Amino acid sequence: MPPGHETPPRAGRSGFVAAFLSLLFPGLGHVYLGAYRRGLGFAAPPILIGALIAGIVVRMNAFDLAGLAIQTWFLTGLFIANLVALAYRAAAIVDSWAIAQALGRGLAFPKSAQARGTAILSVAGLAAVLLVMSVAHVAVARYDLLVSGSLSCVFGGNGSNCNGPDQSGPANGADASDTPVPEPSSTLGPEASSQIPPWNGKDRLNILLIGADEQNGAHNTDTMIVVSIDPTSNQVVLFSIPRDTVDVPIPPGPAEAALGPTFQGKVNAWFSTVRRRSDWFPNITVDGQTIENGPGYSGLKAMLSNLLQIPGGIRYFIEVNFQGFQEVVDDLGGVTVNVEVPVLDDTYPSPTGSHLRLYIPGGPQHMDGATALEYVRSRHGSSDFDRAARQQRILVALRREVNIPALLPRVSDLLGTLSRNVRTDIPRELIPQLMGLAAQIDPTSVRSVIFTPPFYQAEGGNDPRGYVIIPNVARIRQAVQEAFVVNPNFQQAHDAIASEGAQIWVLNGSGQYGEASNVAGYLDYLGMAATAPGQRAPAGVTGTVIRVYNGAEDRIPLTIQALQQALGVTIATVTDPSIHVDVIVVTGNNTPNLTPPPQP
Repeated sequence: MPPGHETPPRAGRSGFVAAFLSLLFPGLGHVYLGAYRRGLGFAAPPILIGALIAGIVVRMNAFDLAGLAIQTWFLTGLFIANLVALAYRAAAIVDSWAIAQALGRGLAFPKSAQARGTAILSVAGLAAVLLVMSVAHVAVARYDLLVSGSLSCVFGGNGSNCNGPDQSGPANGADASDTPVPEPSSTLGPEASSQIPPWNGKDRLNILLIGADEQNGAHNTDTMIVVSIDPTSNQVVLFSIPRDTVDVPIPPGPAEAALGPTFQGKVNAWFSTVRRRSDWFPNITVDGQTIENGPGYSGLKAMLSNLLQIPGGIRYFIEVNFQGFQEVVDDLGGVTVNVEVPVLDDTYPSPTGSHLRLYIPGGPQHMDGATALEYVRSRHGSSDFDRAARQQRILVALRREVNIPALLPRVSDLLGTLSRNVRTDIPRELIPQLMGLAAQIDPTSVRSVIFTPPFYQAEGGNDPRGYVIIPNVARIRQAVQEAFVVNPNFQQAHDAIASEGAQIWVLNGSGQYGEASNVAGYLDYLGMAATAPGQRAPAGVTGTVIRVYNGAEDRIPLTIQALQQALGVTIATVTDPSIHVDVIVVTGNNTPNLTPPPQP
C-alpha cells in the first residue's frame, strides 16, 4: 500500500481525469483515486487560506478594497502568491496523475507499442491540463504587472512607458506668461524645502485638483479647484480659483524676492513660470520617484495656499489633462448631471481649430466623455464663473456615481487612461485611508465657493493683460476661514430637503435677465435639484407661481415648505401627465431677488 493511504487506491482510474479534477481544486483528483488522506492534505491549505481571506474581505467595503489593491506591498505579495499557487496546483495535478499511472501499470515501464501510445496520450493530457491551469495564472500576473506599471505612472512616474502629458517647454514659463522671470543660475543654491508635512489623518485635508490645457505644447492650469475636507465632520467644501485671476500674492521666499510681492501674470501661467525653479520651490518625490516639473506643482500649491490662507495648507495635488478627463468619464460609463442652466456656445473650439455650435439642454443629462468635457470647458456663452460652477457640479456627480464593482470589467482601460493622463503626489500608502474617507462623504452635502465679482473679485476688461480678474484677497481669505462655520440647523434642513430628491424647473415669467438662473441657484443652495431650462413661461402669468405636479406634494413636503417660505406664495397642485418634473416655479414681478449668498 502506498504511504499516506488508509485504503488501497483504486486501480484502473484515468490519469487524465485525476489531473483534470485536481485542476478544478487541489485534492479532488486524489479523492477520485481513493487517496483520501493525500487529497485532504492538498485541499486543506487553500481551504484555510480562502476562509481567512474571505473573513478579511467581508469586513471591508468596496472603497477599502480598492485602496488596498493599489498598494505596492499588496501587488508584490499578490505576484509572489500567484507564483506559489501556480507551483502548488501544478504539484497537485502531477501528483494525482502520477498515482493513477503507477496504479494503472503496476509501477512497470510499458513495453508494448499500444501501452507506450497510451502513455504518450496520457502525458499529452497532463500537459494540456497544466497548460490550461497556467493560463489563468499568467493572466493574473499580467494584470498585476499592468496595475503596478500604471500606478507607478500615476504616483509620480515619468518614464517613457507612461506616455504622460508633454510637459516640455521653456524653463522660465515664457510660453504662458509675459511676466519677466530671471533665468535659473548655473549653480543653484540649496533646494527649497518648504514642503507641507504628510497628512496625519486628523487635520483638515486640502487637495488641489488641476485641469491642464496642454494644447500647442503649453501647460496652462485652466481648472484649479481646492477640495477641503474636515475628517471629523465629513464636511467638504470646494473652492474654485478662476484662471484669469492676476496680482495673486507670491508666498514669502526666493520667488517673492525675485518677482516681487504679486504675480503679474494670470494664475493659470504660474505653473509654467516656476516648473523648473527648484531653487524657488522643492521637487516632489513619491514612492521613490521624483515628479517631473515638481517645482511647478509645489509652487502652485504654495501660491494658492498663500492666497487662500487655508488651514493646514494644500498638501497634495491631482492633475488630469482635458483628453484624460474625457477618457476617464467614458471609462466610468458616463456621468449624469443636473444641468442647472442650458449651455449655448456658438464658438466652441473644435479639435481641428474651427468653431462648433454647442447646445446642452437643461435638466438631468447623462453625458459621455466628450459631452462632459464640452460642458466643463464652454465659456463663450456664459462666463468663467459659470464654468467653474459646472466643473464643481461634474465633480460631485462623478463621486456620486462611482461604483467600484461595476468598474472591474473596465479596469484595464481605466488604468491605461490614468497612467497616460493623471499625476498626483498623494502617497500610495495613504490611498486606503482616503478611500475610506470618501466612502463616508455624502455628495449631497458638498458645498461650493466660487470667487465671483463683485464681492470677491473686480473685473478688468481694459487691462493691457487682456481680460483679467483682480482678487479681493481679504474677502477670499475670510470666506475660506468661515467655510466650515455652518449653522447646524441650516445644514440639517439642507440635507433633509436634498434627500427628498425633488426635480424643479424655474421659468422666467418677468423678463428680467438672469432671474430664473439666480432663483435656481438659490434653490440649489437650499438643497433642491433646481434647473432653469430656458423654456418660455406660460402666458398670462404676472406674479410668482409654484405648481406641484401629479401628486408630488405627498413625497416632498419639506421642499414645498421651503419654496413657499422663499418665494412668499402658496403652491397650486396640478395633474398633467405630460409634465415629468415635480415642481415648476414661474417668476413674476413680485419674485424676491434671490441669489446664493456670497459665502457658504
